[in-house]
Amino acid sequence: MNTFYIILNVAVLLLLMFGLYLLQKKNVSFSKRVFAGLGLGLIFGYIIHLIYGTDHEVTVGTIDWFSIVGSGYVKLLQMIVMPLVFISIVGAFTKLKLTKNIGKISFLVIGLLLGTTAISAAIGIGTALGFGLDGIELTAGDAENARNVELQDRVVAVENMTIPKQILELFPSNPFLDLTGARATSTIAVVIFAAFVGIAYLGVKRKDPEHAEFFSKIIDTLYAITMRVVTLILRLTPYGILAIITKVAATSDYDAIVKLGKFVVASYVALILVFIVHLLLLSFAKLSPLHYVKKGLPTLTFAFTSRTSAGTLPMTIKTQTKDFGVSEGIANFAGSFGLSIGQNGCAGVYPAMLAVMVAPAAGVDPTSISFIISLIIIVAISSFGVAGVGGGATFAALIVLSVMNLPIAIVGLLISVEPLIDMGRTALNVSGAMTSGILTSKATGEFENEVYQQPNVVEA
Repeated sequence: MNTFYIILNVAVLLLLMFGLYLLQKKNVSFSKRVFAGLGLGLIFGYIIHLIYGTDHEVTVGTIDWFSIVGSGYVKLLQMIVMPLVFISIVGAFTKLKLTKNIGKISFLVIGLLLGTTAISAAIGIGTALGFGLDGIELTAGDAENARNVELQDRVVAVENMTIPKQILELFPSNPFLDLTGARATSTIAVVIFAAFVGIAYLGVKRKDPEHAEFFSKIIDTLYAITMRVVTLILRLTPYGILAIITKVAATSDYDAIVKLGKFVVASYVALILVFIVHLLLLSFAKLSPLHYVKKGLPTLTFAFTSRTSAGTLPMTIKTQTKDFGVSEGIANFAGSFGLSIGQNGCAGVYPAMLAVMVAPAAGVDPTSISFIISLIIIVAISSFGVAGVGGGATFAALIVLSVMNLPIAIVGLLISVEPLIDMGRTALNVSGAMTSGILTSKATGEFENEVYQQPNVVEA
């Protein structure tokens, strides 16, 4: 009987996907189809949750089949990340778009990422204090205790990962290995390798123009094919979001969300405030925040539902270049560096909030100026190459708490609401990368203002 209900749920998903396809045939805009998929997924997923619960055999079996669409779509995006980054960076050199400003571009992108992370930390501290969050109020169940045991095993590696070691992890020792995405910092390593190839091309161009021209044509051809693959994958976005958000709505622990509601609300208040900072920075650069929100929303929505900055990278680059008028080279630098450096949500807001929450338990006054300044500086520095230790917000928090000599157990106590908060953090990470790309492109004069001013999203 359970098999029948699983088949029924799969049939409903296929029916909803067919509805999205009909919207496409009727030339409904890409943005509207994305949000239609989001809305339908929320409703369908919550219905499954109400009927069966999160752990029922029907729910588990249904989500297993849905993953073919949702997780399959994310894997397709991840498949094209490395080829896209490598070809785009090298292509920027062959098209003479990075040669004069590469040092300035790198400095501005990294500086903006780290600067906005410091601001994110300050906002996280203020929000935690404003909401009166206290880690002592949190209680541990079996899942939380198991998570803390796991964290204790991993924190040793984090404690031994100094800032110089984190930076060294960014460099490619085997570029062919990094092209497979084998390491947490593989994307940045590929950017560095591609930059060396591009600089080598410029040297060959001066001494042997014929070989350089042949190489340039090869790169142009590969770039055209790669972008065509990206376009084909991005057309599947509404269907991928439908399946992903259905899984989220069906499997979320709503009781835990209510129990930790104060922390969830405070987290999203902080994330929204940082997003407003991004909009203010764009306003200072005399760019319309409304255009940014309207045209960036499909990409931010996918980042929110998928919880993967790396998987969102093709969309991040497409949105910057096609919708915001950022040059291809800068878009790739900003998007790629944003995966491992200065993540505003995962490495900025989250560790700062946790540090404030556990400080009283360690006998530290979280309102003292010295504590706040130290925390902001440590968060900003630690965010440089956080991915070098293998992982996102959890490891960013472990590094900051360890350096500050604060208890790490709080990281495990929030496991039940981690997916919900991680959705907002990931979207903010992507927004920070896109904002840094836009501002860098504007500052270096490689920005197409007329493209930014266009009101509609360019279709994939």
